Amino acid sequence: MVRTVISLDESDKRWLDQQAALQHVPMTEVVRQAVQALRATRQQSGDDFQALLAGTVGIWRHGDGLAWQQNARDEWAR
Repeated sequence: MVRTVISLDESDKRWLDQQAALQHVPMTEVVRQAVQALRATRQQSGDDFQALLAGTVGIWRHGDGLAWQQNARDEWAR
């Protein structure tokens, strides 16, 4: 395991210490759990976005999408 140093607000450090006491684990374990949860959430979001892109690629079949978009925006100025 790699060690690292982080700086926290005093209130965040107190909260971490309280969570560690409630869970009967070291404060570092609470930090590890939080990092793992954040990482899993971010990876899931990225995977969901990539799946969305893969599922929708090529569905526009009405000509040049950029030309359509510019034409639609031109209507707003009229």
